[in-house]
Amino acid sequence: MKSASTKPNASGANRLRIIGGRWRGTKLNFPDVIAIRPTPDRVRETVFNWLQNDIANMHCLDLFAGSGALGLEALSRGANKVTFVDREFVIGKYLRDTLQRLNCDQAQVISSDAINFLKGTATPFDVVFLDPPFAASADTQLLSQVCSQLESHGWLNEHAHIYIECPSTMASPEALPLWPSNWMLKKSKYAGQVGYHLARRGSDSR
Repeated sequence: MKSASTKPNASGANRLRIIGGRWRGTKLNFPDVIAIRPTPDRVRETVFNWLQNDIANMHCLDLFAGSGALGLEALSRGANKVTFVDREFVIGKYLRDTLQRLNCDQAQVISSDAINFLKGTATPFDVVFLDPPFAASADTQLLSQVCSQLESHGWLNEHAHIYIECPSTMASPEALPLWPSNWMLKKSKYAGQVGYHLARRGSDSR
């Protein structure tokens, strides 16, 4: 397990605001780790508008957790449980401390590399958030491997949603070898340097 790389502390640069649900407006200071790039507020708002009531009572996986922006937003908006996975121990501690501060016992934090985690015993999820560091997400082979393992190793419920965030400079999702054949792309947008895409598992787009 590699240690976290740090960056100089800039005012507000490592601050996250939960934008909806029971913890709306809560501000969190996450560790100064170079790879952390929280999903922007306007992107999160759009993503959870896409998911709407599908997030309520769902079991979610935040696979490249980082700041926890997506998983914490899901919990705030009514998710039943969120499993956070990140390889950096300092992030794991921050997430555990944050969940304790929020008096939340509906989450699990695992310090592990994403690929190694997916080699373990599978628990099916309803919603999966994939937001790797941009340097890693630009590696289409990594994303393809992660998507393949999610599908083939039993990590997804029948009509699970899969959210992928990646650099906007990447080609469109349809042109990338990311999607198992039974995933349907439901939504896709770009905001500045960010491309964000929502797929649903299954033979239809319900």
